[in-house]
Amino acid sequence: MSRTTEVDQRAPQLKKALSAVDAYAMGFGAMIGFGWVVLTGSWLEGAGTMGAVVALVIGGLIMAVVGLVYGEMTAAMPKSGGEHHYLMRGLGARWSFIGSWGITGGYITIVAFEAVALPRTVEYIWPDVGQVHLWTIFDSEVTLTWALIGSIAAAVITAINYIGIRAAGLVQTFVVLFLLIVGVMLVFGSSVHGAVSNMEPFFTDAGGLFTVLIVVPFLFVGFDVIPQTAEELRMSPNRIGRLIVVSVLIATAWYVMTVLTTGSALPLDQLLTSDLATADAMGALFDSQVMANVLIAGGIAGILTSWIAMLVGASRLMQAMGQAGMLPRWFGKIHPRFQTPSNAILFIGSLSALAPFLGAGAIGWLVDSGSPSIVITYFLVCVVFLILRRREPGMDRPFVAGRGHWGTVTGVSGIVLTLGLISLYIPGMPASIHPVSYLLFGAWWLLGTAFLLRIPRGIRGGVNAENELLRVLGTRSKQPHS
Repeated sequence: MSRTTEVDQRAPQLKKALSAVDAYAMGFGAMIGFGWVVLTGSWLEGAGTMGAVVALVIGGLIMAVVGLVYGEMTAAMPKSGGEHHYLMRGLGARWSFIGSWGITGGYITIVAFEAVALPRTVEYIWPDVGQVHLWTIFDSEVTLTWALIGSIAAAVITAINYIGIRAAGLVQTFVVLFLLIVGVMLVFGSSVHGAVSNMEPFFTDAGGLFTVLIVVPFLFVGFDVIPQTAEELRMSPNRIGRLIVVSVLIATAWYVMTVLTTGSALPLDQLLTSDLATADAMGALFDSQVMANVLIAGGIAGILTSWIAMLVGASRLMQAMGQAGMLPRWFGKIHPRFQTPSNAILFIGSLSALAPFLGAGAIGWLVDSGSPSIVITYFLVCVVFLILRRREPGMDRPFVAGRGHWGTVTGVSGIVLTLGLISLYIPGMPASIHPVSYLLFGAWWLLGTAFLLRIPRGIRGGVNAENELLRVLGTRSKQPHS
């Protein structure tokens, strides 16, 4: 046995600590943030109640196709870092970095977004929470007490993730349970006090349906966190693959439920005067402001579930890139006691703690800047799915996204659909984003280019691609300096 192998065996490893329940909570919770509280009114206005339902079902099916691709890839390669390994095997080192860098940037922006969204949500319950003016940025006043709510929460979420995936999984499961209880209360209130007449108009026009479809990438980002934790799940690879698809379908059902219950609670003209249509709907269904605040608490639960999951996903990807030598190896460190990628967690957690000091105006452009990068990674995973289907037909695939030609149909559909989503972010298109978001998007990829150029050319795909990359980088580091 070589000395290198002995060192690798002694090195700390990620711990298999997540149960099936934890895994479902991680996948579902990652997709249910705060959008279901603040966006439902605009969905009803744009598409009508049933139009919004149809759009969300179509969007859910689109993401389910991508989820099928992810399911097969994850079951075949259940490794922490997910996309990093799929793309490394199918396309080689540089494409692996591009895909990993893209989705990592998306995760980090969402983690930062949640740190800003939390004090913004608390402000709905306690309007005077902001005290001690600091500055005004992007037309938003930043106060010390307001920002500290997000920063302190960021420290707590970071600590939970730092001390172990089991702790993060437990917190995630309990918070998702509370979120589901709020959902059950919404359904009960709608069934008892809701009215079908309030749901009118049922449909508007095709343009209205499109206004809902363009937010699909924002709503369903998160199922892809499951592959990042594959090494930490106490589940068979086949079950992991199914979990990804089922999580997307459950999230779709949640969003449909939100539209139907909110639409039944109040006439549309009353919902449109509300900043938080779903909260006002809950208050109307139970004739109680307390119940409206309970729903806002459910919104806070959604923020926390998405926050925890995205920090998990981003840290595992940075750990995988660090261990492969694509990023400084500091990011690849696994804590010897807690068995977590501790340095990556601290780095991302620090960024999220600073985000609230950018003010509430950061909410929109933070998440918008990361979403296109995530969809680019979805596209690359669909491409590599087809490549590996053709190049390695004998690969062990415990979960299959479609046998024979159906697998090809799934992969091609994923490519077409993700290209369609990418096109929505082109300037001038309906989902084109804020200029600040384009600047952040460009800055993230400019930074990534600096790391990309350090990766040697010629490391093509294959089973041993990552070992070859490490060998080349190791050789390079030992060369004498001129």
